[in-house]
Amino acid sequence: MKPINDGHVAKPGLAVVQVAAADDETAFAIQELLATRWAIAPADRTTHEPGEPGVRLRCYLDMQQPEA
Repeated sequence: MKPINDGHVAKPGLAVVQVAAADDETAFAIQELLATRWAIAPADRTTHEPGEPGVRLRCYLDMQQPEA
């Protein structure tokens, strides 16, 4: 995954959430749960690092905005 930069967390209420899960279905379910509460920039795919278990998903939250 690309590094998190200052712009992603430039002000209070912005957050980067990285999910580690056993499979895509679980990772996307967690993302969907977050989207029920906050505005998010959702991920459309997961990543898998060779030699590491499971998958990773990163999404960006804006806790100052209502859910989309």
